Amino acid sequence: MARLNSYPKDIDIRDSDAWIGTDSHTRQTRQYTAEAVSNYLNTQGKISITGQISYQFVITPNEKIGTIAFPSGGGDGTLFSSITDLTISASDLSGQSVVSYVDYLVNEEIMIKDQAAVSDFGHYKVTSYIQDPINTGFYNLKVSYIGGNGGVYRDHYYDMVNFTFMEGATTFTWPQGTAAPVWTVIHNLKKFPSVTMVLSTGQVGHGDITYINENKLTITFAGAESGKAYLN
Repeated sequence: MARLNSYPKDIDIRDSDAWIGTDSHTRQTRQYTAEAVSNYLNTQGKISITGQISYQFVITPNEKIGTIAFPSGGGDGTLFSSITDLTISASDLSGQSVVSYVDYLVNEEIMIKDQAAVSDFGHYKVTSYIQDPINTGFYNLKVSYIGGNGGVYRDHYYDMVNFTFMEGATTFTWPQGTAAPVWTVIHNLKKFPSVTMVLSTGQVGHGDITYINENKLTITFAGAESGKAYLN
C-alpha cells in the first residue's frame, strides 16, 4: 500500500465518498460512506449544538429512549399545526437526560424541525412538562402552536431547540400552509400592526382582522384560505 501522504487530497466531499475502517465488534475491515457517518452523527445526537436535543418520532408511545410520540399513539403525517400533546423520552438520542433543560423551557418557545427537511418545522410555546405517572422514563409535553409548515412522520428524526423571534423586531410574516377560514396569528410584535394577506393563488386576500392583544390577532375569511400574512 502506498503511503497516505502520496494520495491526492479531496476537498470536495460527496455523500458517496468512502473510506476504510474497522468494525469495533467483529474487528473486520469495512467501508464507510460520508453519508452514513453523517446520518450516524445526526440520529445518535453525537453533534453538540447548544440548546438542541434530538429525537425520533415513533407511532408507539413509551417505546424506547430517544423517542417522541403522541400519547394515544399513531399520528404518522400529522400536521405540526395540529399538535398539542407529545410524550417524550426523558433522554434524547444521545442518551443524555433532558429533564432539567425541558423543564426550564416551560412558558418558553421551542422549534421542532425535521433533520432531513429544513422546511418542515413547528414553532410552539411550551405550556407544561410533567412526568408520566405510569412510564416514569417519559414525560408529557403540552404545547401551544405558533406557526410552522409540514408535519411529523414515522421514524423521522427531529431536533428540538429553544427558539424565540428577536426582540425589537418590527415586521413579521405568518405562513398559513393549511387552508382555514380563520388564521390565528401570534406575532409578538408588542403592537397593533398593519396586515397584508397574500393568498396561495398570489392574489391579495381580504379578511376581517380582529386584534386580540398586542401580540395576537385573527384574520377571518369568507372561506378556507392558505397563504401568508405580512405584518408591520
